[in-house]
Amino acid sequence: MKKVTMKDIAIKAGVSKATVSMVLNKKDGSISAETKNKILKIAEELNYIPNGVARSLSTNKSETIGIILPDIINPFFSEIARAIEDTASKLNYNVIFCNTDSDVYKEINYTKLLISKLVDGVIFITGGKSNHPLEILQSNNVPFVLVDRDVEDQDNYCGVYCLNKEGVIQGLEYLISKGRKNIAFVTGNKGLKVSKQRIEGYKDVMSKYDMFKENLIFESDFTIEGGMEITEKIISENKEIDSIFYSNDIMALGGLKVLLRRGFKVPGEISVIGFDNINISNFTEPELTTIAQPIYEMGKQSCETLIDIIDGNAVNNKIYFKPELIIRGTT
Repeated sequence: MKKVTMKDIAIKAGVSKATVSMVLNKKDGSISAETKNKILKIAEELNYIPNGVARSLSTNKSETIGIILPDIINPFFSEIARAIEDTASKLNYNVIFCNTDSDVYKEINYTKLLISKLVDGVIFITGGKSNHPLEILQSNNVPFVLVDRDVEDQDNYCGVYCLNKEGVIQGLEYLISKGRKNIAFVTGNKGLKVSKQRIEGYKDVMSKYDMFKENLIFESDFTIEGGMEITEKIISENKEIDSIFYSNDIMALGGLKVLLRRGFKVPGEISVIGFDNINISNFTEPELTTIAQPIYEMGKQSCETLIDIIDGNAVNNKIYFKPELIIRGTT
């Protein structure tokens, strides 16, 4: 079976290929309504799909954007992706999703693929290991917007972020107000700027109350398994711990599972705080106290910003959202 073409429609309609092209590309001012409707009806009957690449080359616009994200399984990223797709759809854009597993080679390959597909722009959540994919986009004049994760030494890159340091400060001030003193902090990849911002918030607050201990900062990855493994380490090495602050909800859920399995009373013996406020954090038992990022709003804003750039409109270079402490059962 071969792909349906304009020539097939033209033969069945008894008109020229040029006439079909004018109708399907909405340049049909001189064509009668009867002929126009006939062509459109035949195109629908034959399930005709236009050549998007050819159209992009002629119009210099594909009405498609790409999303490159590090872990589609992580609900935080999937919620952002959903917001982007919802917003893009309302603005008549299609979306191509690319999952990288924080692998820089996948980031580079997907970046090149999206450019070859003539996308109008890219929303990028970096794995944090290299800026090279962003440099490739820049070299090819493809607009892009970062979301959630900023990169070092690139203040000219456009992005949508949460005030990470402020969120950690809110959570720690709350724990300390409840009499907690030995608070472990679990960060994700320390090479990420978002991790550095959250660690900075931890150091500032704990130093302010003369409670800072370097050995209470632990590094893991942003997964449930990472949260479980690091929690085993924390409780085996630090008997005086009364709270654990995790840098995302997924790690916190893994940690909560270990604590409850080991017989700890949460929050009686150990309080737990996460970061993000993903949907599932409200359905654990006990429910997870967390620092809420406005996830949907961040995704929506990143998409609107990218399309503004594509359309040639002026935009703010960096947009920040405020986090909010959501107090639930784990504290």
